[in-house]
Amino acid sequence: MEEKKSVMILSIVQGNDGDEAIRELNEHGFNVTLLSTTGGFLRRKSTTLLIGTEEDKLQEVLGLLKATAGRRKITEFQTTTGYPDGSGLAMSSASHAVPVETEVGGAVVFVMSLDKFERF
Repeated sequence: MEEKKSVMILSIVQGNDGDEAIRELNEHGFNVTLLSTTGGFLRRKSTTLLIGTEEDKLQEVLGLLKATAGRRKITEFQTTTGYPDGSGLAMSSASHAVPVETEVGGAVVFVMSLDKFERF
């Protein structure tokens, strides 16, 4: 009988995306080990996920990671003072909320073939 090939998926996601990614992976039957990590240019919090699974389930895991931790655009509202046209001429101290589109999320994923994968 031939053993199924296994892979180790090491995924580094932004700290805020880790909980959602783990919840989705667990709901789909994948066990995840979480490591709290810090890194990158601005030394922001990140989460490293270790996921061991059979090779034929790799695309499912990658799809879940992309859906929960992939890059996406959101609209945030920044407060400014002065006229909403940005002229800076403040006749009053009124503030205005200006919508700004920002890119958030993103994951780095490494996939490694395993010689052996066991659960005890």
